Amino acid sequence: MNIYFLGIGGAGVSALASVLQSQGHQVTGSDEGVFPPVSTYLDQAGIVYAKRFDVANLPEKIDVAVVGTTAKMDPATNPELAELQARGVPCYNFATYLGQFTQDRENLIVAGSFGKSSLTALVAFLLRHAGQDPGWFIGAIPLDLPKTGHAGTDPLFIMEGDEYIVSLQDRRSKFELYNPSHILISSIVHDHINMFPSMENYEAPFAKLFAALPSEGLLIACHTYEPVRRLIGDRPAVWYGLKPNPGYFAENITIGEVTCFDLVCPGGIRISLETELLGHHNIENIIGGSAFVLERGLMSPTQVQAAVRAFRGVARRLDKKTRTSTVPAYEGFGSSYEKARSAIDAIRLHFPNRPLVVVFEPHTFSWRNQDALSWYDHVFEGCDQVHILPPPQIGAASQSQLTLSDILDRVGAAGVSAHGIEDTQAFLNQMPANLKGDEVVLLLSSGPLDGLADTLPNRLDTLFGDRTET
Repeated sequence: MNIYFLGIGGAGVSALASVLQSQGHQVTGSDEGVFPPVSTYLDQAGIVYAKRFDVANLPEKIDVAVVGTTAKMDPATNPELAELQARGVPCYNFATYLGQFTQDRENLIVAGSFGKSSLTALVAFLLRHAGQDPGWFIGAIPLDLPKTGHAGTDPLFIMEGDEYIVSLQDRRSKFELYNPSHILISSIVHDHINMFPSMENYEAPFAKLFAALPSEGLLIACHTYEPVRRLIGDRPAVWYGLKPNPGYFAENITIGEVTCFDLVCPGGIRISLETELLGHHNIENIIGGSAFVLERGLMSPTQVQAAVRAFRGVARRLDKKTRTSTVPAYEGFGSSYEKARSAIDAIRLHFPNRPLVVVFEPHTFSWRNQDALSWYDHVFEGCDQVHILPPPQIGAASQSQLTLSDILDRVGAAGVSAHGIEDTQAFLNQMPANLKGDEVVLLLSSGPLDGLADTLPNRLDTLFGDRTET
């Protein structure tokens, strides 16, 4: 089939494009404002797309169109969407199409407030490392898998299940459109406050997801989070967590360049594991992913050992961006308080004696909303310097938008040294030259960071690449 993706720069839309491309379908599309790493990924995947919306982009033959859910997808203002509708081309949002595409598969839905991209990539990688060919759909770019989406030939399909709404017209969570055979739930903490103003609102879709699981399905659940335990209740579940619990957990953790720990399994079986991933949250992810493949009997303990050691994670989840600099820079995904805080905690854990410099962009609606201003009271605890880009203005009129001054004042009042980045090029020239050489840098955002995720590490490599660490 010839499938056209309108809004192909979205993480989910581009992943679905990869799934369909892997089956041999002709995939093309368009978008505006596509930025790395998705733009780089699409180029490397050989997916042809236009960088502006224009009727001339549309191929003559289109069997199906998959349409993104941003504000740009309005036929009154988007000429491509208007033309697709005029032609009578069947149009689907990506969650609907993904749900239909996978309805006959053995679907593992990986859900949670955070960790789901890393967990989805981990389970897919574990099985692929063991010689299997599952399908997968990941809303981030894995470092060890060839694509963000793959149809696979095995029955199992591993799906990142997002709780965010399908569209402004369809207020269901995306994962409500999927068909779970099994569920792996990583966490539940209040997120996406622009769409779920209360914790009760936020928990409701997860309760529906658990209710949709067939009685014979496997539920792997993180014991760490009270809402997870409460919503699951008496339902049969296999528990996991960093600390001792009724299921899988870790002991004898040794943090280092290579972190080592024992995976304690039900019945007292122990598996010695190693990982180069940073932070306790990544250890917890490894426990959860390992629990699934072991409970399903898909891998042996020896196979799990080898695969976990080889797994490098996903882009923007604390992957190292510098190559030679003795001031290392890592990129973290900071779309919510919990995600930002876990990234900061991980850097502090692995670099306890280095000053921590954070470059932050308040990209998501939650970070830009007056209702989340209290997040800034604690999120940067333990940071020595914080440099903050202005909040994006897209969608600002639809909410109580914070200004850069609002954010800087709040962070400063919390006792953290905070500076605004008014001119990115000036910041790029000045900030690295003012470092002493013993720092560690964390780039934190879910947005483009105005290119700093690439330019700043290159600058650090130039300035500090030839120095010898003391």
